Amino acid sequence: MNKQRKKYESSVFFRIPLMKESYPMENVVSVHNLIKTFDKKPVLSGITFDVSRGEIFGFLGPNGSGKTTTIRILLGLLRPDSGSALVFRESLETSDKTRGRVGVLLENNGLFDKLTAYENLVYYAELYDIPDIQERISELLEFTDLSSRKDTLVGTFSTGMKRKLGIARAILHRPKVLFLDEPTSSLDPEAQKMVRDLILNLSKDESMTVFFCSHNLDEIQKICSRVAILHGGKIKALDSVENLRKNRGVTSVRITLSDVNQIDEALSVVSTIPGVSDCTGTKTGFSLTLSGSSTSPVISRLCNAEIPIEEVVKDRRSLEDIYIEIMREEA
Repeated sequence: MNKQRKKYESSVFFRIPLMKESYPMENVVSVHNLIKTFDKKPVLSGITFDVSRGEIFGFLGPNGSGKTTTIRILLGLLRPDSGSALVFRESLETSDKTRGRVGVLLENNGLFDKLTAYENLVYYAELYDIPDIQERISELLEFTDLSSRKDTLVGTFSTGMKRKLGIARAILHRPKVLFLDEPTSSLDPEAQKMVRDLILNLSKDESMTVFFCSHNLDEIQKICSRVAILHGGKIKALDSVENLRKNRGVTSVRITLSDVNQIDEALSVVSTIPGVSDCTGTKTGFSLTLSGSSTSPVISRLCNAEIPIEEVVKDRRSLEDIYIEIMREEA
C-alpha cells in the first residue's frame, strides 16, 4: 500500500484538498490559440474553444489528432509552446485550489490493485478531505452496483468493474468540472446507460461541466450539447450536433404516396425542384436527397400537382456521418 501511495503522491494532481469556493464566470474551460509541437512536428496548431458552465462538451478526433495533448495541457501535465488552456480562469499547472474542483477519468482508472474497492475510495476521500466519507462512498458503491464487492481487492476486478470504480473515484469529491476519456469503454450496455444518465444528471442538477472524449459517436450524440471535431491539430467543426446536421451536407427523405400509381408522376414533379437530387422510386413512393433540410418545397409542389402524400420521413444524418465526412475531406 505504501509503495502505491508514493506512486500517486508524486503527482500534484492527487494532493489537493477539497475546496468550497464558487466560481461565477460563465466559461469554465477556455482554450485560446493553443500550439504544441513534438520534435518540430506540430501536434496542436492554434486551437481555440470555450466550454460553458453545466455544458457537456464532446471532444472528438482520430488517434493522433491532438485530443490527448489538449487534455494533458488543460490538466497541467504538459506545457504548451504558446497559447493558454485555463480552467476557472486558472492554469491547473499552478493552481492547487482549482485542481480541487476538477475530476478526471482517463485511460488509467487511477486505482490500486492491492487495495479493496472501499479502501481505494477512502484513500482518495482522505486526500480530498471529504467530510462525509462513509456516506459518500456508500452512495457511490451502490450507484455503481459495487456494494457487494466493496471488500474485494481491485486487482481481481474485471475491466468493466474497474471502470465503474474509476468513475466513482472521479466524482467522489463532487467536482465542478469533469474530464472523461472513454468513460464507458469495457462496460456492458446497461452500465453504459448508467454512466450516460449520471453525466446528464450531474450537468442538469449540479451544473457540472463535463469534457467528454470518446470514439463512441452515438453516445456523444445522445448527451453532448456541443462537439468539437479535431483533425491534424486543428478544429474542423465546433457546434451543436443539430447545427452540424443542418449546416453540413444533405438530407435524405422518404415519401410514401397515397396512390402508388402516381409514383412516376411524382418523380417527374419533384425532380425539377432546385436542391433536389437522387430521386428514386420505391414500392410505396420515392426517395430523394435535399441540399438543405426543409421538405416544404417538395410537399408544396406535390400538393399543387394533386398528388396525395401518406407520409414524409427525414433520415437525419448521424454524428457518425458528419464525422466520417470531415475525416474524408481531410484525408
